Amino acid sequence: MSVPMVALVGRPNVGKSTLFNRLVKGRKAIEEKVPGITRDRLYGRSSWLDREFYVIDSGGLTFPGGKGLEAQVQKQALLALKESAVVVFLVDGRQGLTPLDEEIATFLHRQGKPVLLVVNKVESPAQNIIEFYKLGFNEPLPISAAHGLNMGELLDKIISFFPSDISGRIPATDAVRIAVLGRPNVGKSSLINTLLGEERIIVSREPGTTRDAIDTLIEHAGKKYIFVDTAGIRRKSRVSENVEYYSVLRALKALDSADLALLLLEAPEGVTEQDQRIAGHILESGKALIIALNKWDLISKTYSEDDVVKLKDATRKALKFVSFAPLALTSIYTPHRLNRLFDLFPRIYENYSRRIPTGLLNEVLMEAQGLNPPPTVKGKRGRIYYWTQSSTKPPTFVLFVNNPALIHFSYLRYLENCLREAFDFEGTSLRLLLRARRKRKGDR
Repeated sequence: MSVPMVALVGRPNVGKSTLFNRLVKGRKAIEEKVPGITRDRLYGRSSWLDREFYVIDSGGLTFPGGKGLEAQVQKQALLALKESAVVVFLVDGRQGLTPLDEEIATFLHRQGKPVLLVVNKVESPAQNIIEFYKLGFNEPLPISAAHGLNMGELLDKIISFFPSDISGRIPATDAVRIAVLGRPNVGKSSLINTLLGEERIIVSREPGTTRDAIDTLIEHAGKKYIFVDTAGIRRKSRVSENVEYYSVLRALKALDSADLALLLLEAPEGVTEQDQRIAGHILESGKALIIALNKWDLISKTYSEDDVVKLKDATRKALKFVSFAPLALTSIYTPHRLNRLFDLFPRIYENYSRRIPTGLLNEVLMEAQGLNPPPTVKGKRGRIYYWTQSSTKPPTFVLFVNNPALIHFSYLRYLENCLREAFDFEGTSLRLLLRARRKRKGDR
């Protein structure tokens, strides 16, 4: 199931960016601009009552000369609305209803999307918002994004619009979903076409050909895989077409609905800063990961064995934060290399779905703490009583401790390394969560 999108729309200066920041900062994930988008277009992730969703700040809508939306802004707005599960229409409670608000309302009524009318900058119950009923939507909800007033009620209303299956797609239960990600023109579509044996996806030398995520079912050795070809993710400064901003969002949505990410790098070029950003998105998503140095045929004949070792080492060093991911060498002109991917896919997926019995886990914990106990913090020592695996995809472990503040993140990294040494978790990230346990009789 894909993660729903919530579009923030309205005229300029009604507080959309303030509300955006309030919503995305309400969770612990890092807020950031999506690589490859125009300067004023922001994307963030939020959650409420165990429901996660994307928030899109699509910029202010304007009507130059009162003759309709500027062509490009209207194009962006239509794409944002098409992607969203609910639209938050923001108006200004201090300034009151304006003719531009009414024009935007007319535009939104024609789109057929659920619209939540929100009156921002309402800091006092004495402020009158009755005039906004004229817009013809639901009962206006007064909020103050700057002060956080009525945020809980707003979030309750937002998630009430989410359908049970936002994507409208029911993935095959016995198929592993693989999102193929990478910069434009690294060979994503060509690779899938070669695996499939037919021209399922348009291939072009022009970067940015693929706009939407495309599902392709491939069966190999009795196992089913759904490959999702996605639009190439470019640096922010390289984006000139408004539509590409939403291609990036579709690529990230494809990642959310996938089990495994196949990150394609261009072997002749090596790891770029943008490759690192994409790998960072994959790490944050918690998906299983395989890294492929693609177009290997362009360098295999000219590289010595030492050169190949140096290139692999440089790739590993540049992507050390995802060191758990296996590295494959691929080329559409050497089928045996592509076949090696099909050896990796089931094994990495198995690791991604692996569950470890609590008894074995705590044997590892006892040995780890015996060799290297948690360090003291201001004279106090953290104590880990036990841990258990709470979920898979990715494997997630809950550590019950005396005080989470006494367990440093470097010690969690040490425990993660111990897990990887004891069990096969190649290709998957691990999540370690701290929970304070109430003191029991006999606890120190």
